[in-house]
Amino acid sequence: MPFILVVSGSPSENSKTAKLAQYVSERLAERGMRTKHLRVRDLPAGPLLSAQASDPAIGEAIELVELADGVVFVTPTYKASFSGLLKTFIDLLPQFALTGKAILPLATGGTMAHVLMLDYALRPILHALGARHSVQGHFMIESALDPAGPEFITDIKHREMLHQAISHFDQAVSRTLEAA
Repeated sequence: MPFILVVSGSPSENSKTAKLAQYVSERLAERGMRTKHLRVRDLPAGPLLSAQASDPAIGEAIELVELADGVVFVTPTYKASFSGLLKTFIDLLPQFALTGKAILPLATGGTMAHVLMLDYALRPILHALGARHSVQGHFMIESALDPAGPEFITDIKHREMLHQAISHFDQAVSRTLEAA
């Protein structure tokens, strides 16, 4: 059973981004994958900000990345880029931490003006960490999300596109495991 780490980089406790990460984690579990949702905001701030990879909680988070067959990165969009919190965590990862892993980048944002953030901000840094099996991500406009409603993703087109990205990620994980 593949192990998938879902990393959410939102600094807010009850954010739409974290809820999207949980939603994706649940869809992957339905596909027979073992998942873990790592909320970077829950890591100890002092060791995280001072890059203390030797801290037990930070070390455990890094080890989860190393053990994962695939990693989903979910981030809010701030100033046309991914969150500083996610960047702080990514900076702690070893140079080739994502080599041989399937990667799914996802983002939330208030306007479609930021849709290219995945390709021009997040994907290059993931590529620098060795990600070669990065599937087409998805930018989720926040107005398509209703955390309190009966259907979390209210926009059918966005829901279908996200499910397609999840399906492609599932296939990438399978190909990665076959190649190993």
